[in-house]
Amino acid sequence: MSLTTAFIAELIRAANEADRLSQFEVKRLLNRSVATIRDMREHAGIPSSYRVKDVVIELQVAAARADTLSAAEVRDVLLDAADIIRTLKMLLDGKPD
Repeated sequence: MSLTTAFIAELIRAANEADRLSQFEVKRLLNRSVATIRDMREHAGIPSSYRVKDVVIELQVAAARADTLSAAEVRDVLLDAADIIRTLKMLLDGKPD
């Protein structure tokens, strides 16, 4: 299992246990997601976006307000992060070197 696949699985497991996660764990997972997405976008040749609707910005905002998120919001944002990373992984796996 690749590190990316393991991280996706970790995000999904955490989403399923959102009500038991500490604020620190939520922030850590979201910040790792941001770093992973940025790195994968760079490898895929996808330019950075500073638009309001960029998922990275949404994840950063969620990480900053982790202490105010409900368990349902934590679940949703973690699943969103896992979905974006999974999509980028598929894109990179199909990209010729």
